[in-house]
Amino acid sequence: MNDDFQEVAPQAEQGIEPLAEETAIPAKKQSAPNWLETLARLGLGEIVARVGTALLTLVLIIAVVWLMRSVVQNSPPPLSGNEAKTAEATATPSVSLASIPLMEADYSGVARLAGIHTNIPDRPRQDIVKYTIAKGDTVIGIAEKYHLKPQTIMFGNYYTLRDDPHNLSIGAELNILPVDGYYYEWQAGDGLNGVAKGLNVNPEDIINYPLNRLDPATIGDYSRPNIKTGTWLIVPGGTRPYTSWSAPAGVTRTNPAVARVMGAGSCGKVADGAVGLGYFVWPADKHYLSGFDYSPDTNHRGIDVAGNTGEPIYAVDAGVIVYAGWNDWGYGNMIMIDHGTGWQSLYGHLNSINVVCGQSVDMGTVIGTLGSTGRSSGSHLHFELMHSQYSKVNPWNFLPPP
Repeated sequence: MNDDFQEVAPQAEQGIEPLAEETAIPAKKQSAPNWLETLARLGLGEIVARVGTALLTLVLIIAVVWLMRSVVQNSPPPLSGNEAKTAEATATPSVSLASIPLMEADYSGVARLAGIHTNIPDRPRQDIVKYTIAKGDTVIGIAEKYHLKPQTIMFGNYYTLRDDPHNLSIGAELNILPVDGYYYEWQAGDGLNGVAKGLNVNPEDIINYPLNRLDPATIGDYSRPNIKTGTWLIVPGGTRPYTSWSAPAGVTRTNPAVARVMGAGSCGKVADGAVGLGYFVWPADKHYLSGFDYSPDTNHRGIDVAGNTGEPIYAVDAGVIVYAGWNDWGYGNMIMIDHGTGWQSLYGHLNSINVVCGQSVDMGTVIGTLGSTGRSSGSHLHFELMHSQYSKVNPWNFLPPP
């Protein structure tokens, strides 16, 4: 019994030792530090991750480049001349588009083309805007800016312009109507029939225009309409004759007395003198405009020739002086020459006058100097041509080419 016990005991001891060794191995693994956790604790985990990603990307790029070079190096060499001919002979024959029969589409609709742009029409304005006059503005230029007729600018601002386009004053405000027409201030005693007739429209054109805000049901009797005195009304298409601001035409040698209504410079009766040739030279050294052109639409029936104060002014044709002096119609110092052929020429805003009444002058004679007298916003020559039969004409049609 004792011997058996002694034999078994060592075996039990031997069996215990391996178990101790097996349990010691996992103990060592648990005590070993985890390097990823250590880096995370030190705050370097994100940096290491970025560096690793960059290295991996670089390795992939190098691998792709290496693969591409391998493909290029292993590509077959170019064909020789005979081989190329053989390849061409065995190539698939090309097909001409012209040989393909056209097929008629069974389509009867309207074809539409695709467009990348959309045209949006301008909507008409529904109000009156104010425009501040700036240096260099003209009635025609302002009208073009707002797509209106020049006379609409004049008729929309009578109290500012008084039918005279020279009355544009820098800094002043103009009414810009939404449509071509007239801007009318209703007066006490006005009747719709009379106002409409004077502006060449029908009463309904005034009543039915939306911005006037007139109610046809309550307008009442057209002769005494329910319209408050002082109300401003837009009259679409309204027009009227201009009131003349310029010197009257028709002062001829056969009827010289008419010249007296033109001002203190009128020469009265002139019975004889030089007679012109019937054609004209330029009245100034410069042959271009400084401002207003000939424009009956804006009541400007002459041209404003450019020039500097003191430059000479020439008689455009031979004739006799029928006006020399100041003019109250806005011309300032003015000269008129009767050429004895039915023609007269007018020279306004002069700085000085070098001729006297009744004096005969030849074509090209210096009759005065250029200036800015009268209603003028700067030095220039206001020049007009008029004929006893045609009244005031466009000088561009009779002066030589510039």
